[in-house]
Amino acid sequence: MKIDIPGNLRFKNPWIHILYWIFVIVILTVIFGRSWGNTVHAFYFVSMLLPVVLGTSYFFNYVLVVKYLLKQKIFRFFLYTFYLLVVSLYLQILVLTFSFVFMVNYNMGMLGLNANSTILLASVMYILVFIGSFLMLLQQLQEKRTVIEQLSHEKEKMRKSFIEVRSQRKLISIPLDKILFIESLSDYVIIHTITEQIQSKEKISKIEEALPANFIRIHRSFIVNENHVSSVTSTQVIVAGKEFNIGRKYKGNLK
Repeated sequence: MKIDIPGNLRFKNPWIHILYWIFVIVILTVIFGRSWGNTVHAFYFVSMLLPVVLGTSYFFNYVLVVKYLLKQKIFRFFLYTFYLLVVSLYLQILVLTFSFVFMVNYNMGMLGLNANSTILLASVMYILVFIGSFLMLLQQLQEKRTVIEQLSHEKEKMRKSFIEVRSQRKLISIPLDKILFIESLSDYVIIHTITEQIQSKEKISKIEEALPANFIRIHRSFIVNENHVSSVTSTQVIVAGKEFNIGRKYKGNLK
């Protein structure tokens, strides 16, 4: 069985993040542009505030949550979150101050805005950040829960020393350490053990789900017991003196 541990420090689909932030820029520009009566000013302010907001969001989600919250280091998580907010708000103030000075010096319509409107914009952006952070946190917690369930299931399978399959209308138990490999044919499978061959009408995919991690799917038609593997190359696996080709789809399993 292959267990995928979620990589919390990498973006699984960066396009989702890119499209989300483009959506945020467009929506905030339209909303505040209409409120201020100047869409260009709103776009400038959103663009200038966005880097700080992005840094806050991803540092919170992919550093603080991963390193502290998910590892149940609650005190450090809240302490560093407080530090992050202080630093982030300080940077926001610097950005807003720079924005006013920059725009007024270049006479951007004499900038008929006030500090309250820009602070409101910054507050709305932070609200969006924490909504996004909450959704990402839920996703990470769900991924962690899924991995824990997979590991528990794998541990339960490792406790069993046998597998049960139906053969000739009987349910029989086969010791796992006796299985060399499992072969799938047209409408049945053959379980090759040290002493015998057992036929079953069950699908190889169903049998694979019941096997522990030391049984590796190397081909759509073969599962091998790694404890009986004598040699492995880039294209073949040798078990009990027999050579098996490795399917291109399953090469990652051997790694």
